[in-house]
Amino acid sequence: MATHLSSSFVFATVFTCAFVLGALAARDLADDKAMVARHEQWMAKYGRVYNDAAEKARRLEVFKANIAFIESINAGNNKFWLEANQFADLTDDEFRATRTGYKLPASKGQRTTAFRYANVSLDELPDSVDWRAKGAVTPIKDQGECGCCWELVDCDVNGMDQGCNGGEMDDAFQFIVDNGGLTTESNYPYTAADGTCNSGKASNDAASIKGYEDVPANDESSLRKAVANQPVSVAVDGGDSHFRFYKGGVLSGACGTELDHGIAAVGYAVAADGTKYWLMKNSWGTSWGEGALEEKDASAPVGKPPSAPVSQPVLIFRC
Repeated sequence: MATHLSSSFVFATVFTCAFVLGALAARDLADDKAMVARHEQWMAKYGRVYNDAAEKARRLEVFKANIAFIESINAGNNKFWLEANQFADLTDDEFRATRTGYKLPASKGQRTTAFRYANVSLDELPDSVDWRAKGAVTPIKDQGECGCCWELVDCDVNGMDQGCNGGEMDDAFQFIVDNGGLTTESNYPYTAADGTCNSGKASNDAASIKGYEDVPANDESSLRKAVANQPVSVAVDGGDSHFRFYKGGVLSGACGTELDHGIAAVGYAVAADGTKYWLMKNSWGTSWGEGALEEKDASAPVGKPPSAPVSQPVLIFRC
C-alpha cells in the first residue's frame, strides 16, 4: 500500500509539473504571437519594410527588448511616459550612429568670452517663457538618418563639422559668421544626405549673426537668463533610451553624460505640482515627443555649455 501511494504521489507530482510547464509554454507562445502582431502593426504604422525574413526576425528581437524597457518605465511612478516610436526596432548603437551627430571637442576648453546676461537679476526674469508663442521658433524638422542635429550639412565641412557625420554648434555659428549669413530653407532645401555645396545658393543670405557666446557651464541660473532672452543651443545625451522613446510629461531622473545630440532650449515653465522644467525643441519629426518638444526637468543638467547667436533672438536650427 505504501509503495502504491508513493507511486501515485510521484505520478501526480510529475503530472502537475508537466501541466504547469505546458501552461507556461502556452502562455509564452501566446505572448510571442501577440508581440509578432504588435510588431506587424508597428511596421504598418511607420512604413517599415525589411530585406528578408532573417532581418525581420532580428528586428523583432530588438523590438521586443525595447518594448520591455518602455513598459518597465511606464509602470513606474514617473512624471513622464515613453512610447514605441519610429525608433523601436533599432539597437542603441544603430540609433546613436544615425539620429544624433553632435561632436564634443576632445581638447576644446571652456571659452572665456563675456556672457551678456551675466548681470541680469533672476528676480527680473519672467516665471515662464515660450519662444514658440513669440514666433521665434521654426517648424519642427526631421533630420532623418543624417547626423546633422548640430545644424548644417553641405557647406560647413571643415574641422569638427562633417555634414551627416556630425559636427558642433559653435563651429556652425562661426561658419554663419564667416559666410555672411544663412540662406532660407526654401532656397536651399534640406535633403538628409551629404551633398556638394552650392555656393551660389549658400551665399544668398536671408539672416545673419555677428557672433555667439557660450553660457557658463553647469550653471542653471545662467541658462535661465539666456533662455529668457532667446532660444539657446544645447547638447544632450540623445542616445539615452529615456530620451529616445520620450512621448510626454516632464522627463526627469538621472541624465546621461554621453553628449551626442544638439537640440534647442526654447523656453521654461513650472508645472502644476511645482516642478520646474525646460522646453526643448528636437529634430526627429513631429511624431516624437509632444510634437517634437520635450519638457525636461530643470534640475537635470543639459551637459556641454550651451551657446547662442547674439544678433537676433532666433536660433537657426536647420536639421
